[in-house]
Amino acid sequence: MTGPNYQTAPERGPRVVAIGGGTGLSTMLRGLKLYTKHITAIVTMADDGGGSGVLRHDLGMLPPGDIRNCMEALANCEPIMSQLMHYRFTDGSLAGQSFGNLFLAALDGIMPSFDAAVSSLSTVLAITGRVLPVTNESVQLEATFENGAKVVGESCIGAAKMQQHCRISQIRLLPEHPKALPAALSAISEADMILLAPGSLYTSIIPNLLVDGVVDAIRASDALKIYVCNVMTQPGETEGYTVSDHIRALYKHSVPELFHICLVNSMPIPPLVAKNYADLGAEVMLCDQSVCEAMGVEIISRPISTIDSGRVRHNPGHLARELMQLHAQRSMRVVDPTARHGTKNRVEV
Repeated sequence: MTGPNYQTAPERGPRVVAIGGGTGLSTMLRGLKLYTKHITAIVTMADDGGGSGVLRHDLGMLPPGDIRNCMEALANCEPIMSQLMHYRFTDGSLAGQSFGNLFLAALDGIMPSFDAAVSSLSTVLAITGRVLPVTNESVQLEATFENGAKVVGESCIGAAKMQQHCRISQIRLLPEHPKALPAALSAISEADMILLAPGSLYTSIIPNLLVDGVVDAIRASDALKIYVCNVMTQPGETEGYTVSDHIRALYKHSVPELFHICLVNSMPIPPLVAKNYADLGAEVMLCDQSVCEAMGVEIISRPISTIDSGRVRHNPGHLARELMQLHAQRSMRVVDPTARHGTKNRVEV
């Protein structure tokens, strides 16, 4: 089964909200836009490394990198604009900085808010759906390790964890309880399917759940809720983690039973690729299905990975196809005649 291209994506496709950050979210978005035009990506604002960190420090703006990657994934613009968004300067004080980050920084300077700047760039790129920062407030991540040690700064967590030689116990935002972007909460409440994207567990996914209102909105929604688990463990965050460890961490930082389905990869990883990852301290994710099911989470295993230049990635098309099939199989929308204004309710089948 192959998906249509974006020009023929159904106008009445499901309303999908994808929550996360980093490359995992943008990879998933590339596939989703083949199947529906009604996509809202909700993106963490805790990044403080790389080009985003430089602009955040120099200009006092929110980090543009993850937002830019998501817009690029959903863009339907001319090839030259796509090339410009990807372009990174190689010399001088701008070395390593991307044009896309600078474009968004300029818009942030003339627009009344960061989400308005994102909206403006989304129009320029003619993106499918919407990309929203989870909050307009400036936040940082603080990690507490099992030995009690702490570190502040998303870009510092991985190295600090390796120094401590123990697991991350808790992540929190500083300042705590930032307000969620109202449009993000509205998108969650109106969604047919809510996806926690693959990506860095503690620095891309969980930070979204710590923003005020996000967990309550997900819990209140009658959408199909799915967590897409990583294919490999991540050095500096999840060494030795199983699928149930990921779920347990998500529940610890939100509420139990936030979702009831976890999609995992069943595609075998070539031994040489697995060895190369092992040399870096990563391994294929162990799916301890019985433990997950005891937590009330159904494990669905599908071939959704690919090997790209020796790296294990989610295959955007395969992942989106399986998610859309799950939505079609597990839910349908019916009109409740007793509800006001034809409110729709999800019925599982």
